Amino acid sequence: MPRKKATERDAVLTHNIVIRVTEETFKKLEKIKKESDCKSIAQVVRNILADRHIKYIVKDMSMNGTMEELAMIRKEIKAIGININQQTHRFHISQSDAERSFHFRKTAEIYRSIDPKIDDLLQIVSKLAEKWLQG
Repeated sequence: MPRKKATERDAVLTHNIVIRVTEETFKKLEKIKKESDCKSIAQVVRNILADRHIKYIVKDMSMNGTMEELAMIRKEIKAIGININQQTHRFHISQSDAERSFHFRKTAEIYRSIDPKIDDLLQIVSKLAEKWLQG
């Protein structure tokens, strides 16, 4: 599949520039490429020559545990929500009052099991908010 034609003729890169750099300079450019949003060393050099900003991507490794914990809580809350939907469906299709009462109590029990998960979630979010507002 051919490449799309550029709509702006001024934006087309038409001139080749070949330069040689030392090993140290090349390693610096590679490091910038790895830590930024640039896709190639050529893009890094173009951004430097054009005096454009280079966006660095920084990962906070201290957040890994927190993010895993949030993902687990999300998964558990989703499972509880699915159970509540199933119980609600069973409640609506039930014929007798005794059966409806059973499904009502079961759904209320499931709702109570979600409270500790919400408390955990709010605790983590408040810690994240403190950390975020601190910096």
